[in-house]
Order: sequence, then C-alpha cells, then structure tokens
Amino acid sequence: MSAPLHRGLRHVALRVTNLARSRTFYEQLLGMKVVWEPDHDNVYFSSGSDNFALHQIPPSELAAFQPLQGQLLDHVGVILESPEAVDRMYQEVEPRLQQLGGQVVKPLKLHRDGSYSFYFSDPDGNVIQALYEPTIGKLEFTRKG
Repeated sequence: MSAPLHRGLRHVALRVTNLARSRTFYEQLLGMKVVWEPDHDNVYFSSGSDNFALHQIPPSELAAFQPLQGQLLDHVGVILESPEAVDRMYQEVEPRLQQLGGQVVKPLKLHRDGSYSFYFSDPDGNVIQALYEPTIGKLEFTRKG
C-alpha cells in the first residue's frame, strides 16, 4: 500500500444547539483552547495537534431542529497517555459533568485489546471517549515550522 494521502484525522466539527453552553463545556471540561473565533456562531479549538470546531445551528434551522433518538456518529475520542491518566480524567470530569450539561455514558472499562476508557456526553448528547490505546497513546505529536 502506498503512503496515506493525508496526515491523520485531526479535525472534527460539530453543530450545536447552544454555542455558549457547548463552548463552556469544551473549555472547562477538556481544557480546549480557542484558536479562532471568526464570528459569534463559530469557534475553533485546539489541544495542540488537532482542530475542533463548534458551529451554532442557525436560528432559521434551530426552531425545526429535532434531535435524533440516537446519533449517527458513534463517538469522538481524546487520547490519553496511560491508563492512570484515564483514571485521573474520570475522577476530575465525572463530578463536573452534570453541571456543564453532560453525563457519563459508559463507565471505566478495560477493553480486550488492552485499551482503557470511559465515555461521556456533551450538552447536545455527542459522545466522547477518553481513551488510552497502547499504540496511539505512545505517539508524539509535534508541530513543524
């Protein structure tokens, strides 16, 4: 197989029903840093090696917006460097989730491939996996230039 035509899946964009609430969630719970805010309906974050965007559903669509019973996107994930880091994140995040509009979806679990994780949701019900994966967890991400 030839080399990939890309440098990894490191950009995710989500539509949200309340941008201010979602922004607070991602800033306070995951420590995401704003890298660009082109207008009051869009905000772009980064943790250093990725790009994560939140886009306000326009008012003209929001009135008719009907959330699905389930989501087509199963989940997005954040990578942690060790099982202990997953435990620390769980202990820090779990007590704050409800006040920020989220909840634990699946508790801590050791998976059959040696990975370790838990799942939680954001205010719009998007599921996030906090994951230690033995191969990815050891990768170093650096900026060039």
